[in-house]
Amino acid sequence: MSDLYIDPKYKSILSLRETEKAIKEIKDYFEGALARQLNLQRVSAPLFVRKGSGVNDDLNGIERKVTFQIRDDNDADAEVVLSLAKWKRMVLADYGFGAGEGLYTDMNAIRPDEESLDNLHSLYVDQWDWERVIRPQERNLDFLKDIVRKIYGALWETENYVCDLYPKIRPVLPKEIQFVHTEELLEMYPDLNPRRREDKIAERYGAVFVIGIGGQLADGTIHDGRAPDYDDWVTPTGQGRKGLNGDIFLWYPVLKRGFEISSMGIRVDKEAMLKQLEIRNVIERKKFAWHKRLLDGELPLSIGGGIGQSRLCMFLLRKIHVGEVHASVWPQDMLEKCSWAGIKLL
Repeated sequence: MSDLYIDPKYKSILSLRETEKAIKEIKDYFEGALARQLNLQRVSAPLFVRKGSGVNDDLNGIERKVTFQIRDDNDADAEVVLSLAKWKRMVLADYGFGAGEGLYTDMNAIRPDEESLDNLHSLYVDQWDWERVIRPQERNLDFLKDIVRKIYGALWETENYVCDLYPKIRPVLPKEIQFVHTEELLEMYPDLNPRRREDKIAERYGAVFVIGIGGQLADGTIHDGRAPDYDDWVTPTGQGRKGLNGDIFLWYPVLKRGFEISSMGIRVDKEAMLKQLEIRNVIERKKFAWHKRLLDGELPLSIGGGIGQSRLCMFLLRKIHVGEVHASVWPQDMLEKCSWAGIKLL
């Protein structure tokens, strides 16, 4: 049974055709704003990669990848990407990007193990993946926060652009984004699970960057899973806290919950990756071609992340379901409930 939230008072502000037009306007505008803020160049990205190359991401390490065989290559196995975090860093090296320069691209993925298809979660994932070369002295929390502020500036600017185009949509984002560590969230809301902590802090601030996702907290738990070979969640950042990564959450009044719009972080260097591979008990990944390149110093230090394309459109157009801004396959009971409630899924 699908986990679906329906507000009986909900009605889409825009028609289907207006929505499709607005989606294009949002994507075009935000891409330009993000590229200006972070000095990024657009590049082309793969939909699938060779299995066993180490280039594909493993997310939490349990998600299945969509695989197929390449007939004209002796039935070699290929797999649809789950994200492009490691691929982007390789491209920074191969294309000759220098410090302060970066790239962005369109990432499209299929995640068949999405465990809860609901208003926000779909089998289909589309996001802007971005990556930028950094200097050794920039591997710190202050630099991470500076990049987060620039990304949020692009989000805030785009919301105002949309509200000018469609006056029925009113702005809700605060001017500034706040920062909180997962350890602080645990201290503030010890009786809540991580999802509810995110809701609480997003409602409190309107926009917040939650730092330190993937590493073990004081109570022995982790706030949420992170792969061991792209974000750095093990490096100490002061006050007994660790992690040079995190997620941007916005408070979304339509769903009355926190709304994750971006996952990002400073990427692992050699020492952090080895430590994280050991913590996750996957040290054998060292043999993969991508990991060997990192260990041999062939990949630059970098920072990067992903920003949900459909999620951004959903948020800015005040939609109640992500299926109103992208086409996917949904459980039959969800389709029936949405149809009954007048929610038109693409």
